[in-house]
Amino acid sequence: MKVLNSTIVAAAASVVMTVGISAPASATECGTDDEITIAEMTWLSASTLARVTEKILADGYGCNASVVPGDTVPTATSMLTKSEPDIAPEMWVSTAQSIWDQMMEKGNVYKAGDIFSKGGEEGWWIPDYVAEEHPEIKSITDLKDNAKVFADMSNPDMGRLYGCPPGWGCEIITNNLFDALDLGETFELFSPGSGENLKASIARQVARKKPIVGYYWGPTAVIGKYNLVRLDMPEYDAAKFKCLTDKDCEDPQVTGWAVGEVAVAAVSDLKEKAPNVAEFLSKMQVPNDEISAVLAWGDENSASPEEVAEYFLKNNEDVWTAWVPDDVAEKVKASL
Repeated sequence: MKVLNSTIVAAAASVVMTVGISAPASATECGTDDEITIAEMTWLSASTLARVTEKILADGYGCNASVVPGDTVPTATSMLTKSEPDIAPEMWVSTAQSIWDQMMEKGNVYKAGDIFSKGGEEGWWIPDYVAEEHPEIKSITDLKDNAKVFADMSNPDMGRLYGCPPGWGCEIITNNLFDALDLGETFELFSPGSGENLKASIARQVARKKPIVGYYWGPTAVIGKYNLVRLDMPEYDAAKFKCLTDKDCEDPQVTGWAVGEVAVAAVSDLKEKAPNVAEFLSKMQVPNDEISAVLAWGDENSASPEEVAEYFLKNNEDVWTAWVPDDVAEKVKASL
């Protein structure tokens, strides 16, 4: 009888423990029933990454995920003041530096990781066929002695360097770097007038297999579509670069371009209520060359962000499956 009573007590205790302590969430569960909002910025790479994030969270983890309209400064401001949206997969920190600093100080938003493996890349680029035909042109410091390679028929004695579109921050940097390299002796600094004109100029020259050198940034569809190669630059020097950003820089010096910090930004609450989501975000990173190629496909096919996201998921499994557990990856694949 004593043994029976002991057995009953043990069984009862087991029931109490089972009821009182919930089992830990699976590593492949969302962890929260709350809606998780994802900022969809206005340019293709950011909107594509937002749709990729939504697809993985909804179909892989079973989250109540949705995209919301966004742009760098408005989204950063909203995340700072309202802690929403929950995720911004492509937050260009340098564009909203002061707001970002406030978020870091407040602690309601954190940096889950760097979305691009090489960071945001700015600089001067040439097509791959020019790099192959002229192996002597590897760096921005090689331009001065090879100006005639980039001569325009309107001024055959001078090379043409396509500058940054007027009004953009990179215009001041490009102008100062042009002076620092003493390129005015052999090059003309040509203003494209606008971002669309710069893109059109590159497209026109590449279609004719003609040389072109000029400012651009990546990852973008233009880099991937036209196989542009970034010219090497000297090592980045913070003090010299700061002067390059000043339109009144008295003595511009040659330095490498600062690598753009592009963060996967998320509200800090996610780490507590949805740790599996936070774990996924910490691994979310794309190689610059691969995302540029994906964006080029989207540009060539006039594809929507949803279509570009699906193309990425179908054709770049080696990249995104490393972000999630195997069964999450299988669920996402099955949903495509």
